[in-house]
Amino acid sequence: MAQHYVYRFYAELKDYEPKIWRRFEINGEKTMAELGYALMIMFEMQGSHLFCIVDNMREEIIARTRGLYDKIDSQGGKVSDLWDTLRNNRYELIDEEMDYFGDDQPVEADGITLNRAMGRIGTEATMMYDYGDGWEVALRLEECERQEISLSLLPRVLEGEGFGIIEDVGGTGGLEQFAEAMKRGEGEDFDEYCEWLGIEGFDMDEFDIEDINFRLKKLIRVYRESYEYHYEPTEQTLKLLLRHYKGKGPSGY
Repeated sequence: MAQHYVYRFYAELKDYEPKIWRRFEINGEKTMAELGYALMIMFEMQGSHLFCIVDNMREEIIARTRGLYDKIDSQGGKVSDLWDTLRNNRYELIDEEMDYFGDDQPVEADGITLNRAMGRIGTEATMMYDYGDGWEVALRLEECERQEISLSLLPRVLEGEGFGIIEDVGGTGGLEQFAEAMKRGEGEDFDEYCEWLGIEGFDMDEFDIEDINFRLKKLIRVYRESYEYHYEPTEQTLKLLLRHYKGKGPSGY
């Protein structure tokens, strides 16, 4: 059996209570884009919006060099001048027609693997999805080790809590309102949500690890083809995306 670097991450939806989180493993040959697709699947993002992953390189370098500040400053240099030149990497699918703003360095997410982009235990990053609703998932690398393992097992979720997001609900604030309405199980907003999603009720605490791992094996290729090659989903793919195999309604929830 071949050896591969296996990365173990902890991921958590930002600015939402109760926590929605995942601990998962993925092989280092995956691209940063594929890491993004895996996160989308784990947090129930349907792949209908732009996304990126921003690392914490600038802050990490500043933290590691802060102890040298006094020494260099006393010799006439300024560490802060070096810090001002540092930028975090923003991994995304770059479109030549798009304008990029801010201090982050854009990097082709589908052209760089985890083995090249991430390696230090404790490295942190943030995945951003749907810049309108503003979903953010905090990511921390907990472990990276070379293992003899079949790639058919990866990626895989080890543990977690909570269902994930609801697309186009209005970010974490909208998700909180949705969760409250579902918990009450009645009222005008409850009826409106149910009609919108084609459901009769919903449990935001649901965490089906077997289903998530099933979808990780089946859907990363589908997301990659959609984002990178702009393929339209087939009828069979749509049924998979919408969980027809579990007898779900038109929204898949």
